[in-house]
Amino acid sequence: MRYLFTYHLYWFFIGLILIEFIFIRRSRNYHYSWKESLASLGVAIGHSVTSAIFKSVHAGILFWVWNHRLFTLPLNTGWNFLLLFVSIEFCYYWYHRATHRVRWLWATHAVHHSAEHLNLSAAYRLGWTGWLSGNILFFIPLIWLGFHPLSVLTGLSLNLLYQFWIHTELIPKLGPLEWFLNTPSHHRVHHASNQEYIDRNYGGVLIVFDRWFGTFAEEQSHNPPVYGLTQPIRSYNPVVIALSEWSRLFNDLRTARTWEQRFKVAFYPPDWRPGQSCPDPYLHRAACGSTKCTHPVEGRS
Repeated sequence: MRYLFTYHLYWFFIGLILIEFIFIRRSRNYHYSWKESLASLGVAIGHSVTSAIFKSVHAGILFWVWNHRLFTLPLNTGWNFLLLFVSIEFCYYWYHRATHRVRWLWATHAVHHSAEHLNLSAAYRLGWTGWLSGNILFFIPLIWLGFHPLSVLTGLSLNLLYQFWIHTELIPKLGPLEWFLNTPSHHRVHHASNQEYIDRNYGGVLIVFDRWFGTFAEEQSHNPPVYGLTQPIRSYNPVVIALSEWSRLFNDLRTARTWEQRFKVAFYPPDWRPGQSCPDPYLHRAACGSTKCTHPVEGRS
């Protein structure tokens, strides 16, 4: 899902990563792991290769939908630009939430959450199998309704570019901006494995949909974020990082006893196990009136 990046942007980002590294080395409050950053670089290279290989497949699907669109929404007015921006943000919110709540999607997205230190280099620790999990499908409705595929892909690329700078511990809370923007503070919560923070703050540029749909959590000074997966991968090998969750998923599919269990292993939340009846903690709270689930709440397996 990277369609705007050029070599110049890569060098710009590398420069920012080095500047952040210098600040972290001068501070005694943060730790920087070069091994983890180099592993993230290896994962990013693999992501670039797989994205390039399957880019034509995605393009074919998107332009087929475009040829069967309901309307045409040209970007010839400010209102249409605003509509595209909000629509992409809305679709991104639900795409991102689904990648945490559906294990088939989580197998790709878990790669991004495997870093145990939050810094700018972690922004491009991205999975290699988005083409397999079908992440582009979440944005097809925008094309079907009339936005050109290149407009959607460009807007989505800009959305992801925005998210680069929020992968850091160096920037504190930003006052009134915290109410509507996705800030470094909000994204630290998203990357945390603390039970109170898991599966929160899914927004890309905005945080408003999290506030509206009940998935918002604020960073608390008395509860600093702890990053990484609840079951750490414990490897700096990019191939292991990229495929670890897929290995766990297929192992659970192999040991499942019924086809119903196999379906739930693949499409229920990542922490679902046989004998659990409640796949979504938000639905559970609504049904039983409790603020606590009777099984592990979220999906950082």
